[in-house]
Amino acid sequence: MNHAHTRPLEISAAIITVSTTRTREIDTSGRAIEQILRENNIPVTYYTIVPDRIGNIRDAWYLAMKQANCIIFNGGTGLTHDDCTIEAISPLLEKRIEGFGEFFRMKSIQQIGMAAMLSRAVAGTCKGKAVFCIPGSTPAVTLATTELIVPEIAHILSHGNL
Repeated sequence: MNHAHTRPLEISAAIITVSTTRTREIDTSGRAIEQILRENNIPVTYYTIVPDRIGNIRDAWYLAMKQANCIIFNGGTGLTHDDCTIEAISPLLEKRIEGFGEFFRMKSIQQIGMAAMLSRAVAGTCKGKAVFCIPGSTPAVTLATTELIVPEIAHILSHGNL
């Protein structure tokens, strides 16, 4: 299916920031995602901040799945002892979009060099919805949202809803 086969559909987004230290006032990454989505006429119907705990992350995922068809997690994707977004979300994905992580790392290398290999960014679909897990830095979310998510979300959802 190429872009010519993208079906008309309404896109709504959920933003879930995974952090034990951020609040709404200092969540520059969550706000950056929100701004980029709104600039591209994608309404944000759910936005929350949860601590780095699998149960909290999954609870937010369940709520987001009821309110949006594009769910973006930011944070908790690294290698530290408390990073567990990937462990929480990967088992819930029905299909993985392997190219998302590959392209994210490829584009990130231009910004941060070889440290891009540490990114565990993943994406996939579940129940016809798109789910993205990206690092929590503002440059990383800006890159992922502007260059990968926004340009392909209608295409991904058209595939995922077949």
